[in-house]
Amino acid sequence: MQKFDAIRPFYDAEINEAIQKVVHHPMMKALMDFTFPDVDEEVWKEQLKKTHSIRDFQCNFIYKSVMQVLEKTSEGLSTSGFEKLEQNTSYLFISNHRDIILDTSLINASLFDHGLVMTASAIGDNLVKKSFLLTLSKLNRNFLVLRGLPPRELLQASKLMAEYIAQLLLRENRSVWIAQREGRTKDGNDATHPGVLKMLAMGSDEANLMDYFKKVKIVPVSISYEYDPTDALKMPQLMAEANNEIYIKEKNEDFMTLLSGIMGQKKRIHIHVGDVLDKELDGIKAEFDNSNKQIQALSQAIDDSILTSYKLWPTNYIAYDILHKTEKFKHKYTENEKSLFERRLEMKIDENNPIQVEGFLAMYANPVVNKSKYENVALSYLPTQGGTII
Repeated sequence: MQKFDAIRPFYDAEINEAIQKVVHHPMMKALMDFTFPDVDEEVWKEQLKKTHSIRDFQCNFIYKSVMQVLEKTSEGLSTSGFEKLEQNTSYLFISNHRDIILDTSLINASLFDHGLVMTASAIGDNLVKKSFLLTLSKLNRNFLVLRGLPPRELLQASKLMAEYIAQLLLRENRSVWIAQREGRTKDGNDATHPGVLKMLAMGSDEANLMDYFKKVKIVPVSISYEYDPTDALKMPQLMAEANNEIYIKEKNEDFMTLLSGIMGQKKRIHIHVGDVLDKELDGIKAEFDNSNKQIQALSQAIDDSILTSYKLWPTNYIAYDILHKTEKFKHKYTENEKSLFERRLEMKIDENNPIQVEGFLAMYANPVVNKSKYENVALSYLPTQGGTII
């Protein structure tokens, strides 16, 4: 299977050697000191040196790191839907995307808690340019999405990734996580990009794409944070888009966003696992014989699942009411919750910059508008540059 070497995580046979190379790295020390604050350094080092599989690394170290993140930066994680999944079964989880590391880490922790197959997870190679982060991602069963390639090479890389995902799902019985679009959603409008599904379809050996997607068992997942830990960091790109400017990332911006996502305050978090798409695929196959129309319909089916199950928090309703100068959802939050959110707005955003204020509020308010489509509630919305408004 050397064809996948450029993108795959470590094999178990490579784990111990990789750990030995980074066990003394300052960032490993920082991670372990955070995870095991009351444990002597030599103790966790010895435990790491005895680790010989990805599962052991994830269960004994990463899972406990995630629990520490939840304890220190949130008011808890709630879940729903995991009980419907079958043990020893692989699924293709397609989710909305809010945070670089946490989305997939929290989903995997929840899968572990429910005794289910954990995922191999897609991660952009731009996020792991530092050698330690690349090693850590491969230890944690991440596979690389190659970015910034010329069109011909990008097509080849997409086909390689699609074939690798098919290999994981159909031959290795390994679940896979992938975001519904490239990059995190920054304006609160979650929508599945057809390009992601077209990439996945490159791994198909079926005459009809819907038969392939049925085989890999697509499960839409919604994840929502009461406070987005990187909300303010998303503002420069939103402002550039609002001004029709090309956004260029600062040096180390991805790394700083990664750290902010982990250590930033989130309050409550909820993950909902939808039903495996099955009858929906039969319906799409029966209605459309054109693959592009099938892809569009499948995108909508995934969106329908994610948006209907998306957990709305008081912050979402508060932002909507502030943005639209209304008290429509006053019954959904307390005055104290509103005061805390307004304080966050003051601290994070230049209140004299209307584009920043509107962008920040829309990020939280748009999920209310999007979900209202499924509840027959007519709401106002704030159009955002490049966003999909429902």
